[in-house]
Amino acid sequence: MHIPDNFLSTPVWATLDVVSIPTVALMVRRAGKELEDTRIPLLGVMGAFVFAAQMINFPVGAGTSGHLVGGALLACTLGPSPAALVLTAIIAIQAFVFQDGGVLALGANVFNMAIAGVLAGYLPFRLWGARHRKAAIFAGAFLSVLVSAALALSELLISGVAMPRAIVLISVGLFAVSAAIEGAITISVVQAIENLNPGFVQKPDRAGGRALAAIAAGATILALAGFMIASTAPDGIERLGAQLRLSAKANFRAPMPDYSLVSFDSAWIRRATAGLAGLLLVYGVCLAAGRLIGRHRSA
Repeated sequence: MHIPDNFLSTPVWATLDVVSIPTVALMVRRAGKELEDTRIPLLGVMGAFVFAAQMINFPVGAGTSGHLVGGALLACTLGPSPAALVLTAIIAIQAFVFQDGGVLALGANVFNMAIAGVLAGYLPFRLWGARHRKAAIFAGAFLSVLVSAALALSELLISGVAMPRAIVLISVGLFAVSAAIEGAITISVVQAIENLNPGFVQKPDRAGGRALAAIAAGATILALAGFMIASTAPDGIERLGAQLRLSAKANFRAPMPDYSLVSFDSAWIRRATAGLAGLLLVYGVCLAAGRLIGRHRSA
């Protein structure tokens, strides 16, 4: 789902960079109003979990894989504005530290997944969550992925990338499969959290220690060993780029490209240490952002 550099034309990525900066700033401001102080630790823990889960690709067919995006999961557990802030931090860290997604295309990826994807993922939960909770969570997760994918495909078309209709239809179908898997994963994670802390979702006074510890443990396991069961097939955007002969361009050398710390000989250690480093970095950045928002609100 992450668009690399050199896939989008300069006017497209530059416009989305300009649009995303004030939009994220607005989300930060709104997060200060939505986020309860008791909920701040959850920003770091949920951010770390979503980061770790995004490292694990699952097969969706036709030699293509997908991974959890997490927009709906974050929106349901944190609220839409804090969720957008957390996912923005994850996407930025992935681009600058792991070379996952373009630096110049950062605005496009943030807009697609952290802004539009989060808002689309939260809408069904907002409208139907009180009466049809599981269906709303599934629909939100499904919609968030489709909206993000549709925006990415549209941006490629606007950039002048020639895509035959058959390839577009196949891509949409594969993204739909990925969206359905995202919905199933999101419901499973929310249900697991609420089995530990009933009423946990969207209840600021119930961010219990057991649930936080379980989420943190799950994130750590995923970061350290999840890649061992992950699909090695390219994700939807990578596969599409290969079909259309688009070449990704890295504008700088990231410290841990492809989620690997090159200073170790063992492939497992390279991936595990990089995953753990990313986990701690995302946790720290999200937690620090939450605390800064809390202090600004108090002031």
